[in-house]
Amino acid sequence: MFGLGFPELLIILVIILVIFGAGKLPQVGEALGKGLNKFKGAMDDKPATSETIAESSSKAPAEPSAPSSAEAKKEDPKET
Repeated sequence: MFGLGFPELLIILVIILVIFGAGKLPQVGEALGKGLNKFKGAMDDKPATSETIAESSSKAPAEPSAPSSAEAKKEDPKET
């Protein structure tokens, strides 16, 4: 596993414990687990093949819609 043995993993765990603290460690683990599950789901959901890549590149890009008046006001602060 990437050339990391038990001593190296233990040192990494201690460094993470010092950085985040014991109270945040379960939250960090939960966020890491959710991220890995989403990544695995995305990889298993629809694998990219040459056919899907060709289909997505052959489609014409959608034309951008006109910005609403609220967005136009945000973009140009000089008018106020």
